[in-house]
Amino acid sequence: MSINFNSKYDSEKENWIVNVSGELDVSCADMLKDELNERIDEKFSDVILDMSDLQYIDSTGVGVIVGIMKRLKPDKKISLINTKNNVKKIFKITGLDQIITLEG
Repeated sequence: MSINFNSKYDSEKENWIVNVSGELDVSCADMLKDELNERIDEKFSDVILDMSDLQYIDSTGVGVIVGIMKRLKPDKKISLINTKNNVKKIFKITGLDQIITLEG
């Protein structure tokens, strides 16, 4: 199982856009966590995760996203866009869709 991501800063909207692809699970969740923390350290801004190419997420991956959300609060937020139905379902089942913005 593997994950790939590409981060860029949108200076107009003042947010990080991180494209996430592959499978986000226990074997690679720390890689994404480290990447997101580095970007936030570089520029403390909102984070948008583009999940259009994410095929799978497990509880460890969800935990990374929740951890980043907690780090950003109350001043900034994390949003998930282009989320596939199977990934979106995990956030709805857990109720996290009530505190994390899900689009697409």
